[in-house]
Amino acid sequence: MNVIEINKLTKSYGKSRGIVDVSFHVEQGEIFGFIGPNGAGKSTTIRTLLSLIYPTSGSATIFGKDIIEHGPEIKMEIGYLPSEVFYYDNMKVIDLLKYSASFYKKDCTKRIKELAELLELDLTKKIDDLSLGNKKKVGIVQGLLHEPKLIILDEPTSGLDPLMQQKFFDLLEKENKKGATILFSSHILSEVQRLCDRVAIIKDGRIVQVEKISTLKENNYKKIKIETKAQIEQNYFLDQGVNQLEVNGNLVSFMFKGDINPILKKISEIEISNIWIEEPSLEEIFMHFYEKED
Repeated sequence: MNVIEINKLTKSYGKSRGIVDVSFHVEQGEIFGFIGPNGAGKSTTIRTLLSLIYPTSGSATIFGKDIIEHGPEIKMEIGYLPSEVFYYDNMKVIDLLKYSASFYKKDCTKRIKELAELLELDLTKKIDDLSLGNKKKVGIVQGLLHEPKLIILDEPTSGLDPLMQQKFFDLLEKENKKGATILFSSHILSEVQRLCDRVAIIKDGRIVQVEKISTLKENNYKKIKIETKAQIEQNYFLDQGVNQLEVNGNLVSFMFKGDINPILKKISEIEISNIWIEEPSLEEIFMHFYEKED
């Protein structure tokens, strides 16, 4: 079953860009990455999905229910962490979390305590006195305190130090093992690469591709670096499937997509002293997407 189904979702803001014909689905139990640079339309898609703003056209369902018709009911089973968190400053952290918990008609006291301990969050402090990173932790606890079936995270790690990010990722993996489905939106590719099964890439408000992370990395691209014994012609490797070619003295590097045999044959015809063939990071693949699309 698909927990999220998005079908040609469009949100127009007059001249400024919203999203156009966004379509993808998130399967039950999946950690799904939603990736693109800032301003690409990730937050607009998420806020439309949560019916915080209404679509201009298109539709979406969560748990098989229409997002607009069943908005309030769906929200009971969703944990949402917005990219920027704003609070009543003079409230204590514990009071805010208890207030949040009161909407879910279940006792979340134990859960709040567990999450706060894990994230090293002081529940007795006033929100006004918290750093950006600690405000983010409040947002995380607030999003997870009712053990939601669907967790939607919009740029969740901004403000967290690397150690806390690690704890947060461990926590998400634990929630996922317990059965939660996660939609993880980020512009930081290494995060998505680490956590997600599949990814939707958004650019200028449109989905460029939906792909398995493994497919994106393995089947499509290889990063090849060669050290040659003698200098070769600049254009020797200018071939179909070769991108981002750089020839620097005896060092040649490029990204390659497609059948690897012809390129290996080409390599075998020159004298080389070393060769490296690696999986590129999602970062490098992503840059290629953006160059190709422009």
